[in-house]
Amino acid sequence: MSKRIFLFILFFLVAPLSAEAASLTSSIKEYTLQNGMKALLVEDHKAPLVTLQVWYKVGSVHEPIGKTGMSHLLEHMMFKGTPKYGSKEFSAIIQRNGGTDNAYTTKEHTVYFQSIASDRADIPIELESDRMSNLLLDPKEVAAERSVVMEERRMRYEDDPQNLLYEEMMAMAFTAHPYRWPVIGWMSDIASIEREHLYPYYKKYYSPDNAFIVIAGDVTPATVLPLLEKSFGTIPRAGARSPEVPTKQPKQQGEKRLVMRKEEAELPYILIAYHVPSFPHEDNYALDVLSSILSAGKSSRLYRDLVYEKRIAISAFADYSSFHKDPFLFILGANAAPGKDIEAVERELYAHIRRIADEPPTGWEVQKAKNDIEASFIFAQDSNYTKAQYAGMFEMMGGWRLMDTYLEGIKKVTPAEVQAVAKRYFSDDNKTVGILLPLKKQ
Repeated sequence: MSKRIFLFILFFLVAPLSAEAASLTSSIKEYTLQNGMKALLVEDHKAPLVTLQVWYKVGSVHEPIGKTGMSHLLEHMMFKGTPKYGSKEFSAIIQRNGGTDNAYTTKEHTVYFQSIASDRADIPIELESDRMSNLLLDPKEVAAERSVVMEERRMRYEDDPQNLLYEEMMAMAFTAHPYRWPVIGWMSDIASIEREHLYPYYKKYYSPDNAFIVIAGDVTPATVLPLLEKSFGTIPRAGARSPEVPTKQPKQQGEKRLVMRKEEAELPYILIAYHVPSFPHEDNYALDVLSSILSAGKSSRLYRDLVYEKRIAISAFADYSSFHKDPFLFILGANAAPGKDIEAVERELYAHIRRIADEPPTGWEVQKAKNDIEASFIFAQDSNYTKAQYAGMFEMMGGWRLMDTYLEGIKKVTPAEVQAVAKRYFSDDNKTVGILLPLKKQ
């Protein structure tokens, strides 16, 4: 590597990216349809393409006890037809017009999206507005799709020991808050969901006053707003609703530990979860930076120490999902290397947390982590989908303008603040540990 290239890379790692980051929300424009539904437009005319996303403010945390998985099953049913378009016709129409479509459900929102040529943007707009208010929810289709979801659960959890450990650990870490149940739902709950449960849930949460639209790409307000008004603007609002979750997770009073033994497990695996605040709490920024220092790439502390140098693990990571409405978790995890003891891996994970609590990370480490976070935002602007995704994600957290607030907070993080959050949240009484051990087949 030449000296010139090395200096360029070094500059990228340590130089602030604030000039680029400051303009992230400049292309977003907000509009309100006649029924009060919000629409966000993100113009980008580099290519004749557009992405449409419809965000519903409902996810697994809004489900009644005994009917977990209802939001995810309803997501499946949204592709099963209206009086105007039959089962599976939605995706077929999008694909015939050269587009792609999909959807996903989270703990707090459900998103439907399509990418298509911009001169055909009217097609997904009309289709999405139709299924917002006219879903059939045929009982036979509900029964068939319920079986599909149950099989999906078997494959993704019952037959995947690491996912099952995560699910069990979440249920242990959250004793009161509905974060404790999985988005896909518990198997017995899924089996009990009928059309009579789905329909009122659909009518309650799938309406203009509990949703917003994000359109990113080759569009202008003059061309797309009339289409939105025609298709979405006349849909009536559902009215009274309380989508917020009233239950708050009480403070954890001591360490919790789960040991799971599975024949399907090939190597020991560990997850360590600490309760931490979510965005826009003031500690969110330092926790994000800490996660990057520990786990962003092969130069990160955990990979370099546990995987590359000591070779006691084949993977090691830190995961901080800060974009939740309520306080969530900071998770450390690792897969032990063949023949290595999971207890030794656990000790090393704790040692890294203590190291930062005892001595703050270097200024270089903190600046590199901040640049990694900012760069992910900047590079995401090359994709219509991720532009819309970022706008929608921050809108869910309280408003799309918070995107700039978040980046400003990241840029201000100091090594002392990273040390402070390590001291504040990473205590034994605040942790839940899940360990997966291989079980020898009989």
